[in-house]
Amino acid sequence: MKNNKISAYAPASIGNVSVGFDCLGLALTQPGDTVSIENGTRPGIHLVRIEGDLGRLPKKTEENVVGVVIRSMLERLGRYDAMAVTLTKGLPLKSGLGSSAASSVAAAVAANAFLGEPFTKEELLPFAMEGERLACGAAHADNVAPALLGGITLIRPMSDPPDIIRIPFPKDLWCAVVHPDAAVATRDARAVLPELVPRDTAIRQSAYLAAFVTGLQQHDTDLISRSMVDLIAEPARKHLIPHFDEVREAALRAGALGCGISGSGPTLFALCKGKRSANRTAKAMGKVYNVHQLACETYISGINAEGAVLL
Repeated sequence: MKNNKISAYAPASIGNVSVGFDCLGLALTQPGDTVSIENGTRPGIHLVRIEGDLGRLPKKTEENVVGVVIRSMLERLGRYDAMAVTLTKGLPLKSGLGSSAASSVAAAVAANAFLGEPFTKEELLPFAMEGERLACGAAHADNVAPALLGGITLIRPMSDPPDIIRIPFPKDLWCAVVHPDAAVATRDARAVLPELVPRDTAIRQSAYLAAFVTGLQQHDTDLISRSMVDLIAEPARKHLIPHFDEVREAALRAGALGCGISGSGPTLFALCKGKRSANRTAKAMGKVYNVHQLACETYISGINAEGAVLL
């Protein structure tokens, strides 16, 4: 093929969305990761450059999610193309914003285009999940599904590949996001989760999830707000998040519909009705960290309905 560089962008995502542990996710518009692929000088996958990671990510194909995802695609096709790959990180590592998922998804979309699009976008999901298996120890899809397909996704995990249900949502639903200068490894965040959940807790959490999804479908922001309750992960993880209770209270006082941990943290997110509310809420959340002299980044975003794209 011609030596044209092919690049793909995959956005940040919020896993769990408080109420749906390991089965619910939504896509943001920014920040995100970019993967570029050009013809290599010799067969195989060669991760020639990583930018924006402060030298923390491995370049070995078998140790980087980008390499693992592309290799799984080549193995499925029985090909051994020469590929020179560049990863540009726009997402902070260990942030709870789906950093490994964004890299995995961008790699899958770029490689698919480089290889002549042998797979549909939906068929790229299992390959992107292999990146999550490497990064987190489990091939879960609550980040890769929304990063790939966009919108708000519900994952029914007990199938191969898992069923991905795209949920309608109010068009004026926005996110306020604050990422404090801290890191929480997904493996560590999963280690603090309870092994068993009491029956009453499981019943209540199921009801909250069902009500939240119904609120999205019916564009009922009051029901969305009342249903954003995490009885499983948040109580076990919030001690890992600096000033969690204070930031959450600030978001709710600013008018947010609800506030919780993005993925495994330390990023916190709040769902808001409209851009103006998201701006106000993000400022309020960031102010808490400013008062405590802890550096942070804030973002606002509508729900990204498109997901990963070729550039």
